[in-house]
Amino acid sequence: MRDVLIVGAGPVGLNLAVDLGRRGVACRIIDKALAPLKYCRAIGVTPRTLEVFERFGVARQVIDAGLWITGMRSVVAGRGSEDMILPDLGLPYAQLGVPQYETERVLTEALRGPGIAIERGVELASLTQDAQGVTAELKDAAGATTTGRYAYVIGCDGAHSLVRKAIGATFEGEAYPWPFMLGDVHIDWELPYGMALRAIRPHNDRPPDMFIAIPLPEGGRYRVSMLAPPTLPTGAGDHGIQAETPGPSLADLQQVADDLLPGRPRLSDLRWSSVFRISMRLADRYGRGRAFIAGDAAHIHPPTGGQGMNTGIQDAHNLAWKLALVLRGEAPASLLDSYEAERRPIGAEVVARTKAASESIGRDRPKEDERLVDAQVLVSYRGGPIVRDDCGAEAVGPKAGDRAPDVAGLARQGFGFPLRLHEVTAGTDHVLLARPEGDIAALSALAAGLARQRGRLVRVIAVVDGEPTQHPSVTVVGDKENGFAKAYGTAGAILVRPDGHIGWRGTSWRHPGLREYLDMLFRQGSTRGA
Repeated sequence: MRDVLIVGAGPVGLNLAVDLGRRGVACRIIDKALAPLKYCRAIGVTPRTLEVFERFGVARQVIDAGLWITGMRSVVAGRGSEDMILPDLGLPYAQLGVPQYETERVLTEALRGPGIAIERGVELASLTQDAQGVTAELKDAAGATTTGRYAYVIGCDGAHSLVRKAIGATFEGEAYPWPFMLGDVHIDWELPYGMALRAIRPHNDRPPDMFIAIPLPEGGRYRVSMLAPPTLPTGAGDHGIQAETPGPSLADLQQVADDLLPGRPRLSDLRWSSVFRISMRLADRYGRGRAFIAGDAAHIHPPTGGQGMNTGIQDAHNLAWKLALVLRGEAPASLLDSYEAERRPIGAEVVARTKAASESIGRDRPKEDERLVDAQVLVSYRGGPIVRDDCGAEAVGPKAGDRAPDVAGLARQGFGFPLRLHEVTAGTDHVLLARPEGDIAALSALAAGLARQRGRLVRVIAVVDGEPTQHPSVTVVGDKENGFAKAYGTAGAILVRPDGHIGWRGTSWRHPGLREYLDMLFRQGSTRGA
């Protein structure tokens, strides 16, 4: 019996396979498509997703395949145009634009390391599960069927997810009645490289006329989107790109550009086009027994802010480390309950927020905190079932459940260059960040004890104000510029989860809450029911 069957080889399924593969989990990933789609669907890669890719070792490859989104030119009927340059948010990465097929290519290449190959032309026909595993019936392109047993099945199979239906999850919501159209075109204009454009003509009684152009890495190329005219056949359709419906012609796209863009720039070299619809839906559950869903299988919403693919990638990253611990017998199966508890509220918030943003498009200028929300660095699991804060409500700094901030300018003995905290904490284990409190020998002894008791599950990093030295069982980093204290406030110890969120926070590494938290996470809990 294999460990995990992943249904769907889009960005979410690929991300899950890479994450599980680097943790030594035996995966099988299938996709009913015979080849990856070359359509430029998702483009935006958020700063938080780039942090995830950095953990996988593929951030540079993704960045090299894309371009930084530098700003937005807004053209509003009757009010001229305005260029807004995106501010520096003080994060490790900015907002990146990468065609989805390039993101998929990089992640597919990353699967070679753990020896995982995508099986194409294979789809899930049915699944049944019991207390010991899941039986999946698969069908290949020729119609032949086979069955296999898996410990877990994860549905990354999109808005029409068969896995979602198999676990009995509803997918309630609504859809906009208006069809939209997309195109990949060259535009002859003077818009600076890396800048997007949004042209709007507001109406009181209906959606605004719009022309939105998102830059692609190739100079002069853009993915454009707009409302489809009533004269364009759109079919019944559903959420997302409708490959079965004929796409708009270059003339259809040019007509909207001529109507809304000053100077009527010429569109040319149409590589593909599509009609699509937008729905807002959220699954009422993210898992049942040994089957789970992630990405569009769990939530769909407007593309405003580029949240869709990125939210799905965060789903996969949240689930992967928990699955690996359970499959290795290092944590109880009940740990998997926290996946839905943590991620479904995030999905609900994204659906509501992107809907509101879409319906107010062109009316409001985004604020800095909204940009941080879109960057996904404010996602938090505070108050969740597997986070604990022993610092008290008045303590300064990020709380348990929050993303662990990065810190630059750290020093380590033997390194001739400064380090970032995210570099030091990268890996597949939990990391305890602790101030030694003048007794680094005692902290070193704690680290050795954790290694004996927990093996590779917990790594200890001591953060000191002065010169870093080396000690057994503990990594020592120097914080000469006081960056750690500024980022983490008054906490004396922080346990960072494998997904980069703070699992536990305390006043000291000596606090008994640390041991209690680790016991809760790794030992206790009942087996998840089917």
